[in-house]
Amino acid sequence: MRMNNTDRNTYVKVQILNATVSLLAERDFEEISVSEITERAQVSRNSFYRNYESKEDILLQHVRRLLGDWRKDNDAAVSGSNAEMFGSLFQHLSDNREFYMLLRKRNLFHLFLDVLLEQSGPKPEMDNTWAYITAFIVHGTYGWIEEWVNRGMQDSGEEITGFLTRYGMK
Repeated sequence: MRMNNTDRNTYVKVQILNATVSLLAERDFEEISVSEITERAQVSRNSFYRNYESKEDILLQHVRRLLGDWRKDNDAAVSGSNAEMFGSLFQHLSDNREFYMLLRKRNLFHLFLDVLLEQSGPKPEMDNTWAYITAFIVHGTYGWIEEWVNRGMQDSGEEITGFLTRYGMK
């Protein structure tokens, strides 16, 4: 069966992501080379550099996709309350626990913050007050998530929602 360019590119990206995550489960990110990734993925270095600028870019793109998918699902399903939105975010993290815990184990969880800031953080066009408020909310949310991840993600998304509701967030 012949694949068109889009299907072939999607296949290459999936192979590279799977190879990277597999290698990351074995050892630290700094010890992994692009050559090892492409060899395990069974793709060429040209295919790698056609899709990614660096090894880190593989993980950043994956986190972007995960959070983008969460945002679309959340926007469609949540009634608009902050407690539900945060509960949904924690459920997303829990649903993707293996990947996010691997990022933490390899000291790469900061990539989540990078994407969170990129997608939800302050923007240059915001006035100062709104930019400060946005930065406070995003960094506070990340701090909360990071602590939860560091504690082994013990509470479910529903428990987080209940916690927020009990303590005043609507």
